[in-house]
Amino acid sequence: MNFELLFQLLLNGLIVGTLYGVVAMCFVLIYKSTQIVNFAQGEFLLIGAWVCYAFLVEMSLPFWLGFLFTLLFMMAFGIILQMVVLRPMIGEPIISVIMVTIGLSIFFQAATKWIFGATTATYPQVFETRSVNLLGMQIETAYIMSFVISLFIMAGFYWFFKYSKLGLAMRATAFDQQVAQSLGISVKTVFAMSWAISALVSGIAGIVIGMVNGVSSALSVIGIKVFPAVILGGLDSIVGAIVGGVIIGLLENTAEFVDGQYLNWGNLFSIAPFYVLIIILCIKPYGLFGTKDIERI
Repeated sequence: MNFELLFQLLLNGLIVGTLYGVVAMCFVLIYKSTQIVNFAQGEFLLIGAWVCYAFLVEMSLPFWLGFLFTLLFMMAFGIILQMVVLRPMIGEPIISVIMVTIGLSIFFQAATKWIFGATTATYPQVFETRSVNLLGMQIETAYIMSFVISLFIMAGFYWFFKYSKLGLAMRATAFDQQVAQSLGISVKTVFAMSWAISALVSGIAGIVIGMVNGVSSALSVIGIKVFPAVILGGLDSIVGAIVGGVIIGLLENTAEFVDGQYLNWGNLFSIAPFYVLIIILCIKPYGLFGTKDIERI
């Protein structure tokens, strides 16, 4: 057994898994506050990556300034999207709102191809060294940056929901919208901010992945790849999103090792998370940390 390759893949899986966990938290954030599963989440990554690319390449801005402008753009984008498209859907059946997010996904895919083209674009060199040596292994500098940013975002989410006024308002709204509104909480503001934060964090993830793999429409597939992590951890659990993301990241890379060394199927890396999704739905449909919803009929 090639233990050096296995350790390399597990380390990559841990780093990518924390990024998956961050994107999974965006799913959970929107679901907890609005009870909507956003199937356009992957397109948020794609838009963030393309917008940052435009700032860096088309406008020749330094990375830190382009990165900051992208975050501001994504936050405004999330608020406007919620106000213009999703707010009128309040009170409609959940399946109708979900279909709207699927429609948005298709629209954003077509719009980004029309504006930026269908070919893969490469970010300019951001770091002086493209990779660093860690315990004898070469790790992409962008992945190390993503790992640090992911930990920072996770800590920020914890503080936000635990101590901030808006975070507490979001938790109250997720528990019961009518009670929260009777206590003076603006449910519309909570909805708008949940979409804004989700778009902002997804934009960061899109930039990091774009720096490593380039920017193309394939980037939006991350949204679907992260969905098994959301189900595994629990659709309404922030902690579950983090744990689920790390597990899926490690599972993907372990599957790549087993497939490359022994099975030679060629696609186990891609399909392994969805096998886990099916198993979890059969055995523990609420996920590892999800809240059981018991209804009397």
